[in-house]
Amino acid sequence: MALRNVYKALRMRWSHDEDITSSAGYDAEDGERRVIILNGAQPVKYCNNRISTAKYNIISFLPSFLFEQFRRYSNCFFLLIALLQQIPDVSPTGRYTTLVPLMFILSVSAVKEIIEDVKRHRADNEINHRPIERLENGTWSTVRWAELTVGDIIKVSINTFFPADLIILSSSEPQAMCFIETANLDGETNLKIRQGVTATAGLLETKDLSMLQGRIECELPNRHLYEFNGVLKEFGKQSVSLGNDQVLQRGAMLRNTAWVFGVVVYSGQETKLMKNSTSAPLKRSTVDKLTNTQILMLFMILISLCITSGLCNLFWTREHSETDWYLGLSDFKSLSLGYNLLTFFILYNNLIPISLQVTLELVRFLQAIFINYDIEMYHEPSDTPAMARTSNLNEELGMVKYIFSDKTGTLTQNVMVFKKCSIAGHIYAPQRTPEESLLVQNILRRHESAEVIEEFLVLLSVCHTVIPERSDESIIYHAASPDERALVEGAHFFGYIFDTRTPEYVEINALGQRRRYQVLNVLEFTSARKRMSLIVRTPEGKIKLFCKGADSVIYERLSAQDRQYRDRTLQHLEEFASEGLRTLCLAVADIQPDVYEEWRNTYHKAATALQHRERKLEDAADLIEINLRLLGATAIEDRLQDGVPETIAALMDAGIYIWVLTGDKQETAINIGYSCRLISHTMDILILNEESLDATRDVILRHLGEFKSSTANDMNVALVIDGTTLKYALSCDLRGDFQELCLLCRVVICCRVSPMQKAEVVEMVTQSTKAVTLAIGDGANDVAMIQKANVGIGISGVEGLQAACASDYSIAQFRYLQRLLLVHGAWNYARISKLILYSFYKNVCLYVIELWFALYSGWSGQILFERWTIGLYNVLFTAMPPFAMGLFEKFCTAETMLKYPMLYKPSQNAKLFNVKVFWIWIFNALLHSVFLFWLPMAAYSSDTIWRDGKTNDYLMMGNMVYTYVIVTVCLKAGLITNSWTWLTHMAIWGSIVLWFGFVLIYSHCFPTFNIGSNFPGMDIMMLSTPVFYLGLVLVPITTLLIDVICKLIHNTVFKTLTEAVRETEIRRNDLAEVMNEPRSSDSGFAYALGKLLRSSSVLISRRSSFNGSKEFSVGQRAHSLRIEHLDLEDDSVGQQRSRKRQSEVGWATTNKPRRSAGESVMSNSSTTSTITTTLHM
Repeated sequence: MALRNVYKALRMRWSHDEDITSSAGYDAEDGERRVIILNGAQPVKYCNNRISTAKYNIISFLPSFLFEQFRRYSNCFFLLIALLQQIPDVSPTGRYTTLVPLMFILSVSAVKEIIEDVKRHRADNEINHRPIERLENGTWSTVRWAELTVGDIIKVSINTFFPADLIILSSSEPQAMCFIETANLDGETNLKIRQGVTATAGLLETKDLSMLQGRIECELPNRHLYEFNGVLKEFGKQSVSLGNDQVLQRGAMLRNTAWVFGVVVYSGQETKLMKNSTSAPLKRSTVDKLTNTQILMLFMILISLCITSGLCNLFWTREHSETDWYLGLSDFKSLSLGYNLLTFFILYNNLIPISLQVTLELVRFLQAIFINYDIEMYHEPSDTPAMARTSNLNEELGMVKYIFSDKTGTLTQNVMVFKKCSIAGHIYAPQRTPEESLLVQNILRRHESAEVIEEFLVLLSVCHTVIPERSDESIIYHAASPDERALVEGAHFFGYIFDTRTPEYVEINALGQRRRYQVLNVLEFTSARKRMSLIVRTPEGKIKLFCKGADSVIYERLSAQDRQYRDRTLQHLEEFASEGLRTLCLAVADIQPDVYEEWRNTYHKAATALQHRERKLEDAADLIEINLRLLGATAIEDRLQDGVPETIAALMDAGIYIWVLTGDKQETAINIGYSCRLISHTMDILILNEESLDATRDVILRHLGEFKSSTANDMNVALVIDGTTLKYALSCDLRGDFQELCLLCRVVICCRVSPMQKAEVVEMVTQSTKAVTLAIGDGANDVAMIQKANVGIGISGVEGLQAACASDYSIAQFRYLQRLLLVHGAWNYARISKLILYSFYKNVCLYVIELWFALYSGWSGQILFERWTIGLYNVLFTAMPPFAMGLFEKFCTAETMLKYPMLYKPSQNAKLFNVKVFWIWIFNALLHSVFLFWLPMAAYSSDTIWRDGKTNDYLMMGNMVYTYVIVTVCLKAGLITNSWTWLTHMAIWGSIVLWFGFVLIYSHCFPTFNIGSNFPGMDIMMLSTPVFYLGLVLVPITTLLIDVICKLIHNTVFKTLTEAVRETEIRRNDLAEVMNEPRSSDSGFAYALGKLLRSSSVLISRRSSFNGSKEFSVGQRAHSLRIEHLDLEDDSVGQQRSRKRQSEVGWATTNKPRRSAGESVMSNSSTTSTITTTLHM
């Protein structure tokens, strides 16, 4: 009676949002649904089935391309310069010296875009022109995919892709059943079953399809791959619910089914596949952001130089206008400050390198190819290489400070193996044969728990959505998840073999006895429900509900009278979880026929609702999933991937903090943490399990106070928090304290968290620390956090390709992350850093010389160099050295980078590119420009540089200076290059040769070509004076002498570990002795660092006594101990213990006692006099 009252209340609740449709089929809510007329004209015009993934067409290319290009401030800046140069008598460098290089750079980008877009157009045309059979006027005709539209009835044959989103009407299989493969949608290669409704399953002939009359009402197009709400309303028949099981999505392929008939519901760009093909959020690297900031600073300096030069011109003109009358200084333009400012603005604009962006784009593109073709990151079993899906974040891989990792499928293999089960309070494990197992023996000898065991095994073999496929003598199970397959295989181990599925029933072979169970309803698993139920009619005619799910949701639905196995099963669940096994609870309920019939009507009403269907189905399921009887629990092993412990140890040694965000049980996650070396047995574990906001606040503030009262800056503590407590911890008033507590811990594990909570945690750390974060996962539930992190890594795993498709980089196994970060990341960071710094250096070197020349030209804006040589400086003569740096520079080999993870720290801490380093390079360039101008000026001051006494003008001086600049900046590139290849040699020496070749050719262009009118004979004049050759040797050497001396002192006295390792590699010496010889005033530390490289750990331990014996608590630091050039810093005693344990052979897997939220984290009982020093590069 009480249950019927609940039904009535539920109906009243639904009546407020139920769909009430008039006899014509239209009402006020028709705008929120799609109405499709079967075999008739559609009420509205729907889009055709043509798709386009291209960015441009002939009409839109130019405006779209220009809009994209001029969203970059640098291109806008150079366009402004090019426009200003068109003003008569303003530009000192000519009208086209900026416009032509800008056009060249834009043309290169345009060609790249066109090539990529032509490929997209060709792929689109190939798809749009595929043939398909469509029913027209009672006959089948072959049309192109692009010609289909909503409402068309089509025929799809075996091994053919579905051209649009279809509702299946009938198929060659019984009961309109078919099998599909959705690898293109979610990456899952296992077959899935789809089944049409009974009302249309008999439409097997063309005439039957032609006579079909009615309409389909469904939701508007959306991007939810696993959701569909619709209703089939045939004239004169009862409405039938349509769900995701009736949908055949575009991109999926028909398998093991001869043909299907379907009606198009979504076409073209409105299909779910196309709705999901949105671009990932735009991410910019830290280096890019810093570069833009420094460009703005340089722009402000440029403005300051322009104003200063303009004022100097004004004062100089006023002073000399009367005395130097022959210069015509009384002209208005000479007296106009505005004209002079424009002149100097154009003159100094090249302080910002015009070719930097295109060089960066090309270099990053080729760096991405290096990642893609790295054979060391190729997974041969799955034929999966690493893939850089974006190249904008290559250098960001070298700066990662925090890694957020999923567990299942990321750290583990996601290949589930049934290990054991608990039934009626007893634990059983599979044996070689069913007869050998104690479980089967208990059934055969009719043990007191035999009935419970049988019901348990029936549930395992029946309650699922697995599809069996017979292959010779064996059965292959196709499951939507590895867990389901493992459970069915587990029942198979014990002799309960599932071998037949139809839309109406499933059959099993129970120890040789055939049993058929009629499937009445399937209540599917969702992340919100955390359970799956199946209502069946047994061979005896009884109605039963089989339910499996998380222990938290099963236990709260158990009958109050069912207490027989509760405590014992709960104890077994904890034992299974402590072994790192995944657990599920199994329960059953007996349903009376009258209760079921009333519930079935309620469920049908919920299933046919167009609005809020998911909520109504969930409410209906809650009504029947009650008064359950506990049968037992299962334990499935998800093995760690190869190399995970070693990879995590290396990443932690590199100074990276690793957080695990998982939906698994707390105990399972903790034990996986132990087995993968994320948690060491010397760590204290702080567990936060609270049920309210106030309790969460109290425990967070208490532990935060304990941590702050400690002298340690980095606690040797692992924080473990569940999803419920995390919900409160991420609330507005607690977020700040919670993130502070987390950042004080060495390891953080978040359990039972939702995909949105994963994203919130990543966003919290990213925004609060300003450090580079990386998220890695393999499933659709990891997409949100992958997109929130600075760098997203997707694993092409068993759960599909959704994470990989949404990521910035994809790899096949977690272990490849070590090489991706420690090798490619560190290399790319160093390469991009040098490329950017060198690009600014060479520009400042040349173009500031115009400022020094202004002192001699009366601040007139007169240029020292020929105008086209100015324009070609960046795009031709000095373009190759930075390009070679960006591709081939490396300071250590890949093997060394992997062996010594601490070499990652210079890039992680932004040692190679920061504000300080940037302005040191700018100052260095200013200093070089002084030498490069005034040394030739001093040699030129005698006025006669030929032995015949002839003189020449400023342009001869300018070309000499230009030559010395080319030689100097190319030699500077060689000076900072660590890895020389033949391409590097070609880039550096070839650039110098290229300039001399240009001089020889350009000197003879005029008057044949109307360019270079002031350059004829320049080659003869420049190459015939001994002053030029003397300067060619002395000027670059003198200019770079300071750099050589500074480099010599730095590499001798202030040598870093990176430089020491590189030099040892060059000498081919034993790296273990790289730090033995002293390089600073404290040779003792050099010896200690030599011991560091001889060990497999990253510790330097030296024992000493402080006042005899002194006590230290866990997590407490010794006194600060630092050497500036090596950045040595003391570790906590806790960290030393942790890493010592990690370096030992044979990792124990037993649990250490955990501390609950109410216990103190700090241990005051440990005594030691050990000081540990860790290398921080």
